[in-house]
Amino acid sequence: MNAPVMLRMTGVTRVHGHGAAEVHALRGVDLEVRMGELVAVMGPSGSGKSTLLNLAGGLDTPTSGTVTVGRDDVGTLDATGRARLRRKHVGYVFQDLNLVPALTALENVTLPLELDGMPARRARAEGTASLAAVDLDHLAERFPDDMSGGQAQRVAIARALVGPRRLVLADEPTGALDSVTGEAVMRVLRQRVDAGAAGLLVTHDARHAAWADRIVFLRDGQVVDSTGAAAGPDSLLHRAVNA
Repeated sequence: MNAPVMLRMTGVTRVHGHGAAEVHALRGVDLEVRMGELVAVMGPSGSGKSTLLNLAGGLDTPTSGTVTVGRDDVGTLDATGRARLRRKHVGYVFQDLNLVPALTALENVTLPLELDGMPARRARAEGTASLAAVDLDHLAERFPDDMSGGQAQRVAIARALVGPRRLVLADEPTGALDSVTGEAVMRVLRQRVDAGAAGLLVTHDARHAAWADRIVFLRDGQVVDSTGAAAGPDSLLHRAVNA
């Protein structure tokens, strides 16, 4: 029996604009990501990779088809419901980071936990642990503008991984990092997935895609190829034994 599906996309299309200005960002995409599975998405610029992540994380809704996260049909949720889903269950690493300049690294990381009602002391403990996982706990009180680009990127990753996130979405999460730090970040992402989360990673780098269980290739908004097989208990046990 396979591991439970955390993200399911069925017949998903996304059309921007109308008439002659229509742009078909996604065309009938089917995709499943299971708990304990990391799926990498690759493809040329304009192939629909970022659109796919935005739909998976509830930042957008499909023109047709369904996007289900856990038991929630994202397309049926209003803006408040989608925001609650992201806070509680989805960790998102954006290309442009989206850190709050007026908050420290630790405050940025703990913000989604506190917005969801977690007591401040527990949120700080979980935030500190998440920063430590990306080797930045010593910069907990520093503001984003006082960090290097690579440090700010790692803070964004710590925010995405903090708390009981069941689905982690990463859009080129190592783009601003050197190769050594990038590999360390991929290791952290892999560890979170091995602990039971589902992960969806957009990357242009084959070295980072190699950390995934499967690679899905997009072109012109369609899945044109894939490698590997969906993760199940047997594959997870094999990886744990050989870790």
